[in-house]
Amino acid sequence: MNIKELIEKFASGGSPVEIINEADFSRELSCVYCCDLLSVVMGKAPADCAWVTVMGNLNSVAVSVLADISLIVIAENSPIDQNAIDKAREKEVNIIKTKLPIFDMATKIDFWLKK
Repeated sequence: MNIKELIEKFASGGSPVEIINEADFSRELSCVYCCDLLSVVMGKAPADCAWVTVMGNLNSVAVSVLADISLIVIAENSPIDQNAIDKAREKEVNIIKTKLPIFDMATKIDFWLKK
């Protein structure tokens, strides 16, 4: 499943997400990954994953580039700084935002990926 298809699933299921940065929504998703400790994400997040986190800062964008993450999902309606958004545009990092808690969002993504 690619990012665009995932976003459509959320919209049709009544849980729309906010698009923060669309770089390449045709990018495939391999799995979902949850962690807020950036050094752990850098070493353990699988390539092409959807990373669900509350960390909406510049370092999150840098880690996603290093780990080749397909999509950053900012959960719990956490803020994302403008510097992070600007860097995401520059580095072509996909970012969406949801009001759902990390666990709820991750289980929904996992459900759609396995369907």
